Amino acid sequence: MLIDARHTELPAPEALARELSARLDGFQDIAWTASTGSTNANLLARARAGAGSWLQGTHLQQTGRGRAGRTWQNRVGAALMFSCAFPVRMPAGRLPALSPLAGLAACEALRLLAGGAGGLCVKWPNDVQWHDAKLAGVLVESTRDPHVPGGYTVVIGMGLNLRDADTLSQALGRSVADWSCVIEQSGSRPVSAADIVCAVAAAWREAVRELESSGFGAFGRRFDAVDALAGRAVNVVDQGTVLFSGTACGLDDQGRLQLQTAQGLVPVSVGEVSIRPQTTAPA
Repeated sequence: MLIDARHTELPAPEALARELSARLDGFQDIAWTASTGSTNANLLARARAGAGSWLQGTHLQQTGRGRAGRTWQNRVGAALMFSCAFPVRMPAGRLPALSPLAGLAACEALRLLAGGAGGLCVKWPNDVQWHDAKLAGVLVESTRDPHVPGGYTVVIGMGLNLRDADTLSQALGRSVADWSCVIEQSGSRPVSAADIVCAVAAAWREAVRELESSGFGAFGRRFDAVDALAGRAVNVVDQGTVLFSGTACGLDDQGRLQLQTAQGLVPVSVGEVSIRPQTTAPA
């Protein structure tokens, strides 16, 4: 049987768990299943009994969730889906910065795997894109540590498209990318599923530790280097209502999107961002 080298294949769950356990440091437990409800939900439920550093992935999620509680479906082999749990101690006001931080760390890790491909970028807060097409979605959630005052367990999950970009683009009516697009268009070498998981999980772990000790301000310039929205005209929409319109101007020290509007510079912490289509002035 011929295998397209552009496609990253998923090994058997047990084999993938063994390889990750051999390669990844800093996790107390690493598991990969054939099917589950939601890896984020599983780790959150576990964390409510006590914190730990864990990684769980699956070939198929039955009740996978995105931001704002959106549900989505997948098929085995079409996406790489996993979540990591990290115990942290930080002010509650710092937790929202984890959302853009998780997208930044994932994007940087994927860029390294793809030979520095600059087309990999982040649409605030944390969609990882290949140019303007969504490649991966990231969901960040947290729960209090029942045994540590001021402690939390942060759970970061990601679903990265491995294939089916054309089918998804047609079904959703918007541009969707997959990892094979990145490999083919960037000319980078193929990598394994374990390579991707190890790179992203390790990047999340280090980024969470740095946020815990130094805050988001230390990440501003790094986010600038992957920012898909900088200088672009956008709308911020919440439940179908346009809250703000303006030009995206990077992030502030709390990880909020800065938007230059007619009323001045506005920090945005909630809402979906849509890029406004460019209009061409008549000749």
